[in-house]
Amino acid sequence: MDLTQGTKQDKNSRAKKMMLYFGIGALVMSFAGWTSAFIVSSSRPDWLQDFVMPTPFWTSIVIMLISSVTFIIARKALEKNNKNLTTIMLVVTFVLGLFFVFNQFKGFSQIIEMGYNFTGPTSNVTVSYIYLIAVVHILHVAAGLIPILIVIINHLRGKYTPNNYLGFELAEIFWHFVDILWLYLFFFLYFFLN
Repeated sequence: MDLTQGTKQDKNSRAKKMMLYFGIGALVMSFAGWTSAFIVSSSRPDWLQDFVMPTPFWTSIVIMLISSVTFIIARKALEKNNKNLTTIMLVVTFVLGLFFVFNQFKGFSQIIEMGYNFTGPTSNVTVSYIYLIAVVHILHVAAGLIPILIVIINHLRGKYTPNNYLGFELAEIFWHFVDILWLYLFFFLYFFLN
């Protein structure tokens, strides 16, 4: 396919999607670097063995998967011009994103209750990596919540139609990325800590 063909709107759409994919690629490389450092550091003598992942981290998997499903339902409803269902599913997706962040902090609280802090005398390099990876992911979830909020506002203003919803689509792509990223990070940590 010739990427120079099509209307100005088609070219704009392809360019914005390509920029998003480049950004996602850069984020993948960043997290690959952190998880690689995690693997290398796991040979340290002070590395924790048999660390139990906090229950809220498990719950977070379900939250993120449901939020991806609600975003898909929202898009399909938009494509069928069902504005009410689109609005409801976008709001549910946003609330689930907030609940994910809240749940992550509950997980951090459980880690602290186990006696591990991010820094100080009760810190451990293993737990510091867990904090770093989870907090950076939370920041990306927050970065995904902002476009969802903008999409909700734009949707309520009638900006999107079944044939014209680029901003909606870009927000959805990024949201699915942070969902998949959490699945990868969680299971990476789970299998390397047990």
